[in-house]
Amino acid sequence: MNQIFEELQSALHAVWHRRWLALAVAWALCLVGWLVVALIPNSYESQARLFVELDDALADQLEINSNSRIKDIERVRQSLTGAVNLEKVIRSTRIGEETTTPREMDMAIVNLAKNVKVVSEEGNLFVLTAESGRSDLSDSENAALAQNITQKMIDIFREENIAGGRGEMQETLAFLDQQLEQRQRDLEAAEQRRVEFEAANPSMIGGAGAISSRLDAARSELRSVEADLAAAQSALAAINGQLASTPKTIAVAGVQGGVRGALQQAQANLASMQARGLTSSHPDVVSAQKQVNLLQRQAAAEGPGGSSAPNPAYSSLISIRAERQANVQALGSRKAALQSELGSITANQSVAPGLAAEANRISRDYEVMKTKYDELLQDREELKLRGQVENERSAIKFEVIDPPTTPRAPSAPNRPLLLFGVLLAGLGGGVAAALAMSKVKSTFATTAKLESVMDLPVIGSISKTLTDTARSLQAKRMKMFVAGCAGLGGLFVVLMGVEFLQRGMVA
Repeated sequence: MNQIFEELQSALHAVWHRRWLALAVAWALCLVGWLVVALIPNSYESQARLFVELDDALADQLEINSNSRIKDIERVRQSLTGAVNLEKVIRSTRIGEETTTPREMDMAIVNLAKNVKVVSEEGNLFVLTAESGRSDLSDSENAALAQNITQKMIDIFREENIAGGRGEMQETLAFLDQQLEQRQRDLEAAEQRRVEFEAANPSMIGGAGAISSRLDAARSELRSVEADLAAAQSALAAINGQLASTPKTIAVAGVQGGVRGALQQAQANLASMQARGLTSSHPDVVSAQKQVNLLQRQAAAEGPGGSSAPNPAYSSLISIRAERQANVQALGSRKAALQSELGSITANQSVAPGLAAEANRISRDYEVMKTKYDELLQDREELKLRGQVENERSAIKFEVIDPPTTPRAPSAPNRPLLLFGVLLAGLGGGVAAALAMSKVKSTFATTAKLESVMDLPVIGSISKTLTDTARSLQAKRMKMFVAGCAGLGGLFVVLMGVEFLQRGMVA
């Protein structure tokens, strides 16, 4: 700690011993630095804020969502800083007055691109910023130019969202119309080829795929018809069995009835049960059959008598058998027709494979063209409706929240800070020059420093004694040094005052 204190004391002594050198260097550095700062032109920045409205019920219904519209706004934001729009700004402001050659225009566009910013805040809030700091213009002219550039950017923003969007939509629709006309001609040609081929080859309508589909459908229908035919034949066999066990006539009972009348009634009940489809193992049928058998034995024991009549059950069964025979014949005819159709389809498939492949290719080409045409037509209608919504209802609406105003204070450079920085740099340079000179012409500020450097014991030190004349001269020089320091500080204060005065004079 003592060594650090001694080093600091030695440095202060060296600087104080060469204070005039330090003051001179500080003055020189400050004057040069302040002159450089004074030559830096002021830059003035003008800002404007735009609020973009993205909510629209009809636009959302048509799937013009916020993400799609944000992309449109992002596209416009990027195009604002493009070379074409920057050239529009240059030609509509005083920047273009001195721009005559293409090279000068390119340089002006590059410089303006560095001074123009479009920043998006919170998604739908845009900040437009333009900066102007030309050395050949006054502060008021630079401020007015920055405001004019910002206003032109707003005008271009409006033009890009309204006129530019409509022009782009019209160009897109015109392109889609041309594509639709071409696709329609191709589709008509493909349809004509398909009609001609099908007229020449009716059996190949639909191609190999359609033939395979018809073959599968015919086989499936044949299986169904065969199952229905088997069921119908089984039902016909059942009704024939019932007819075999049913008498054609029945005996008519006398006035009082008797055994033969009861037999007639039992046989009628049994026939009714069988007509309803009850099998011979059904309990009711079994009971009725036993009753009939018993009555038949009793009637046989009584001997012949009474009269006979047509059996109504037998007549009903005859009608049912005729209906079922007709059903069996119809199903048999349908089976034969399906077998013939299967043979024809199989023959066509095996005899002309080349025609089947050609039919398949024509059908496939036609379906692909028709699908693409329908998709393109749907896209054209959706795009047309979307364009009407975006243009007529202004799906993207914006308003200027903060219009561009003429800046009152320069945005750059920060001259007060630079002036203060130059002052600190000048003082630091003076101190550094004094320390450097002390290293060239080294002296020892303390006896301890001398003893450590020479590695010899120091017996003592002699104090400096001044006469009255020397003290008077020293006091005079001290006043001059203080005046020099005060002058440097005073010049800094004057420069700061001039800077703030110039800021207040900007119109």
